[in-house]
Amino acid sequence: MEKKRGSFTGSIGFVLAAAGSAVGLGNIWRFPYLAARDGGGLFLLVYFVLAITFGFTLLTTEVALGRKTKRSPLTAYGVLNKKWKWLGVVASIVPFIIMPYYCVIGGWVLKYFIVFLTGNGVKAAENDFFTGFITSQYEPIILMFIFLAACAVIIFMGVDSGIEKSSKIIMPVLLVLVVAIAAFSLTIKNTATDGTVTTGIDGLKVYLVPSLKGIGVKEFMLVVMDAVGQLFFSLSIAMGILIAYGSYVPDDANLVKSINQIEIFDTAVAFLAGVMIIPGVIVFMGAEGMGSGPSLMFVSLPKVFAAMGKAGNVVGTFFFAMVLFAAVTSGISVLEAVVAGLIDGFKMSRTKATVAETITALVLGVIVCLGYNKLYFELPLPNGAKAQVLDIMDYISNNILMPIVAIATCVLVGWILKPDFVIKEAEKNGEKMGRKRMFSVMIKYVAPVILVVLFVMSVGIV
Repeated sequence: MEKKRGSFTGSIGFVLAAAGSAVGLGNIWRFPYLAARDGGGLFLLVYFVLAITFGFTLLTTEVALGRKTKRSPLTAYGVLNKKWKWLGVVASIVPFIIMPYYCVIGGWVLKYFIVFLTGNGVKAAENDFFTGFITSQYEPIILMFIFLAACAVIIFMGVDSGIEKSSKIIMPVLLVLVVAIAAFSLTIKNTATDGTVTTGIDGLKVYLVPSLKGIGVKEFMLVVMDAVGQLFFSLSIAMGILIAYGSYVPDDANLVKSINQIEIFDTAVAFLAGVMIIPGVIVFMGAEGMGSGPSLMFVSLPKVFAAMGKAGNVVGTFFFAMVLFAAVTSGISVLEAVVAGLIDGFKMSRTKATVAETITALVLGVIVCLGYNKLYFELPLPNGAKAQVLDIMDYISNNILMPIVAIATCVLVGWILKPDFVIKEAEKNGEKMGRKRMFSVMIKYVAPVILVVLFVMSVGIV
């Protein structure tokens, strides 16, 4: 079975693959707008504290459970405790739901990359460009299929030849692009009609300096909840991905060191995403430009690139190339979580499992695309948002199922298996797991409470 499933050849491959999973669209577009909305440096501070406590706890738990069981999320929980098989099913439904709409968004990124690559970046800055594109009938479907096919080819090639090798190429390139674009964003400036000069450094201050304006206890708790929610996206927590990737980690690998590297890599890229985006938006659109929220990447940023003149097309090309790389690495991890479950749970070959999930994701992806034209409707969600097909799938996976998986995992590890179960797996080669006392307290008490509060808020109860 282990040979059939494959494994990473070493720690570097695992770290780059897991970091690639973590560094996705959530890091690049969601982190910056949350930081801008939640007091800049205040959000950063809260996020970093939670990353080294809450994030570390769940990241360590899922990777350790994966390596211990050598199973996908679908079957891993049942191996740990027969009464908890149901949790494996729920954990596997999450990536199954996410994959189709993630490929649709990946297709959107591909569209913008092509537009800027062909020198038509100015068109992308037009007010109706994004809406016109996603409401068109065929182009989003074609681009979604291309993105899905790219992910499927990598998964078809296997763990070491596909996921690991592609990550070793894509991730260094992505990191170089992130650093280069972040550095460039600090050099830009703009002179307003009244002669006021705004620079990238001014935008950086908005990002880094904590703002406590209008922040009371309730507002601070909302910042905390936003940061916790972002950690789910940033670290691929409760999606089954980390258990699947953990199952491919060799027993002699230094798990503690690898987890620390993933944590650092992911947090650094999330931070640099803000450095890439916020200064440019502040310089050319002012503070109100950050109010565009989730549409920041597809609506506001093209306007920023257009305002840069000729350089904007080049910067935009590199930016969307970087976003595309990030989307692909995350896309293959989501796809692998499902494929691994089909291999383990249904004894399918990797080829059959990949084909089956690719076809399923394609059909559901087409429905998501049609949700903006032929199948358009608006459904009010419990959190107050008006949703189309994509939004409903996102709400079910991220606001309902992922918190349930995370809460149940904390209960299973903290109170049934006990924290030492994970600690022993992390230290089985003689490594010393730092923060293990904190880990025990977090997994038993703090994390479940935070997650329950997040769940109650996300479903609109409070």
